[in-house]
Amino acid sequence: MRTVLLAIGLLVSLPLATLAAGTATYPLQVLPSERKVMTDPVTGVELTFATTAPGLDRACYFHQQAWLADESLLLFTTDRGSKDMMGYLPATGELVVLRTPSGRLAGAACARRGNVVYAYRGRELVALTLKIAISRDPARIPSRVTARERVVATLPENPIHYVTENADGTLIGSEYRTAAGTNGMCVTKVATGRIRDLGTLNFGGHMQFSRHDPLLFSFAGRPDRLMVWDLRRSAPRCLHKQAPGEHVTHESWWVDGQMLFLGSYLDKEEHLKVIDPSTGVIRIIGAGAWVPWASTEQSDGDDILNRWNWWHASGDWQGRYVAADNWYGDIVVFDGKTTRLHRLTLGHRKYGGGSEAEDPHVAWDRSGRRVVFTSQLLGRADVCIATLPSSWPTSLPLAPDDPVIIQDVEKRALPPGVEPRPQRPQ
Repeated sequence: MRTVLLAIGLLVSLPLATLAAGTATYPLQVLPSERKVMTDPVTGVELTFATTAPGLDRACYFHQQAWLADESLLLFTTDRGSKDMMGYLPATGELVVLRTPSGRLAGAACARRGNVVYAYRGRELVALTLKIAISRDPARIPSRVTARERVVATLPENPIHYVTENADGTLIGSEYRTAAGTNGMCVTKVATGRIRDLGTLNFGGHMQFSRHDPLLFSFAGRPDRLMVWDLRRSAPRCLHKQAPGEHVTHESWWVDGQMLFLGSYLDKEEHLKVIDPSTGVIRIIGAGAWVPWASTEQSDGDDILNRWNWWHASGDWQGRYVAADNWYGDIVVFDGKTTRLHRLTLGHRKYGGGSEAEDPHVAWDRSGRRVVFTSQLLGRADVCIATLPSSWPTSLPLAPDDPVIIQDVEKRALPPGVEPRPQRPQ
């Protein structure tokens, strides 16, 4: 028995490079926790820094799905070493390196159901089903994470950005760049690997499937930003024809088929808006600000506007809240019913721009109680999680098929579907 356990331990400790190519199931490297928990000195909100080591660790883009379905792992990107995709285990604070024996992954996102991560490995679209065994004593014995790999398809062109899964988990959307430098989109059927090429377009990326309609996705068009493509149709359509000088940016899907975006008709003003694609009706859910003396680059009003206008926004899965960030890295939350503004946490971006100014790109967990973003509060780019105060109202899922967990993963000893790691015999 001791010999068998020793052999298993040696296998787990081997670097991934020594594993045979094409291995279907393999262990992932698990690193010690570097988690730091603190309280925002202004708002009193709990902040959990999942990463604190030197380097640039960034939260995933706000309309990627970065949490596993049971919230047992959070994806993020890093420049540590080979710029791998990584994961954070809320149960222990440990970090997981998502690297396969055949190469590094990029553009990863989690499936809505099941503990599955989709990612690119070169031109391959890969599905990794993760099995997580949480250690009861991670300081002595690391948790164990294994991946069962399936190559869904090999894309005809080089994929860029990140994957997007449709509402029922049957399709994966991808953007690609041709050798000639043109950009295009395609969708892959998960069950069969069959690819439908949608061709090249004049567009600015941001392909993302609707949360509710499995055959509808959006992308950033040119010259009109808000474009959607119903796969039952042969061509996309414009949701909102922009007026001359109108600014529209950073769209993302929300509940009831609605889409959030930022923009206005005045220079430097950025309202948080929501559009109903079926009617084209737009309303403001988070008002920005504008003052007449802030119309020039060097005016004193810049500071005011950059504190009270919004840059990125995403909504929870329940329809209760929308989170937004600004140029200072302030994170605010708007009540989806009343539009009331709550300041969640402040000062997470190096104000003034430049290569060191990482945008927060605030996003939600599955349960609608935590937001995750890139923070520079500690002096570098880290992945930070802010937990909504328990006194804030909660809401039930809008529909039975919404992938929502109505409980706090941080307070659970072991998330559903996560097995305790067996203790090593003494």
